[in-house]
Amino acid sequence: MIGIEAPAWLWPLLAAPFVGSFMGVLIIRLPAGAPVVFSRSACPHCGTRLNGWELVPLASFVTLRGRCRHCRQPIGRFHPAVELAAVVVAAWAALADPDPLRLWADCGLGWSLLTLAWIDCTSFLLPDVLTLPLLLAGLALTLDMQPEALTDRCLAAMFGYLSFQGLAFAYRRLRGRHGLGGGDAKLLAAAGAWCGLALLPFVILGSAVAGLLAALGLALTGRPVTSRTRIPFGPCIAVAFWLAWLHGGLLDQLLGRP
Repeated sequence: MIGIEAPAWLWPLLAAPFVGSFMGVLIIRLPAGAPVVFSRSACPHCGTRLNGWELVPLASFVTLRGRCRHCRQPIGRFHPAVELAAVVVAAWAALADPDPLRLWADCGLGWSLLTLAWIDCTSFLLPDVLTLPLLLAGLALTLDMQPEALTDRCLAAMFGYLSFQGLAFAYRRLRGRHGLGGGDAKLLAAAGAWCGLALLPFVILGSAVAGLLAALGLALTGRPVTSRTRIPFGPCIAVAFWLAWLHGGLLDQLLGRP
């Protein structure tokens, strides 16, 4: 009997809902300082601990029709939304980069950025427990796949961090208050570690454009936008970071780089 080898993209797609389920736990518990690993999931309404089959991503939500099996209160769409978003990230990575050796790294980066962006949107936080390992992962991946580029990546990480910290310092001097977070600087450093010096300006410019679009979106919805309006910048960096990593080759072609 001839075996059929599964395509490389299948495994990340199958893993994505389960990764998304864990991402949902991180998004809820990290900002609250709650334990992530050693705490069982429970219904937020009645407090009943959930069984294993009630935690199966997407399938359990459909089976239970979006309600707790015990108290019949709505579960909410947050968890299935995160799980579906994780699937979209895996599919995007598989379409953009068919190289099976890089695919898991692509997915890991995308899932990490999605988690950080979601946390920043809801809590205005970019936890060190996620940003710092992401930075180290970028350097480790470079050492494994492009050791000759390690110096470039280290310089890009330092430049990304120091440039944002310099901008934050200037903002404090001009405005007399904090306006840019340290987590943003660490996320930009991680972008440098993954993308390198050549693509870092695109990440910075793309982040700024995304921030302006976010402010414009708030204004168009009728919400007042002033100098004191808080807009999470982490998602802006995450979007530019993701595009630079996955589609940096296309950008080089457009700019005529070798």
